[in-house]
Amino acid sequence: MAEMYAESPLATYGDVLSRHSVPGCLDIAEVPFRAQVDVRVDPKSPAAERIGTALGVMLPNQPGEVGRAGDVSVLWLGPDEWLVLGPEGAQDGIQDRVNSALSGDHAAVVDVSANRTILGVTGPRAREVLSKGCALDLHPRGFATDRCAQTLLARAGVVLVCRDAERPSFWVIVRSSFARYLADWLVDAAAEYGGGGG
Repeated sequence: MAEMYAESPLATYGDVLSRHSVPGCLDIAEVPFRAQVDVRVDPKSPAAERIGTALGVMLPNQPGEVGRAGDVSVLWLGPDEWLVLGPEGAQDGIQDRVNSALSGDHAAVVDVSANRTILGVTGPRAREVLSKGCALDLHPRGFATDRCAQTLLARAGVVLVCRDAERPSFWVIVRSSFARYLADWLVDAAAEYGGGGG
């Protein structure tokens, strides 16, 4: 039997991202292979509550909210849509838990792990770098810890997640086909802070 093999969209780009990071100022790195499961269900249904119980975190009901429990994060993407993030390889387990919680109720549960990758942007300059290509107000008062938004970053569609507003830490969830483009843009945006020796 053939052994499964996977390669992240930025597998050959890690050194470049590392070289253009600035210690103590800005770190850019891929966070590959996170489990990603898209869930669509009526938010007012009993199934939605059961799903939250099964995941250990209720489905957020306000735009841009992120719920977290351990290694699982649930991002509000729309009035009846959430993105569940988990550790590498957890997608089957997440789907099983959600499907079991449905108990036959109508919903859509889709593994989208291979569709997108995540770029982590952290450090005191992270907010400034992202603001160069994003129209959102990323000030901590407006985009605080555990907030997310579907937006454009350097004209690429992304889901932007604030993991920590005090010690700036963001995840940029981007389609695999745009990952290299966005990584190049981040490298260029980091240059003025000394990234790549610039």
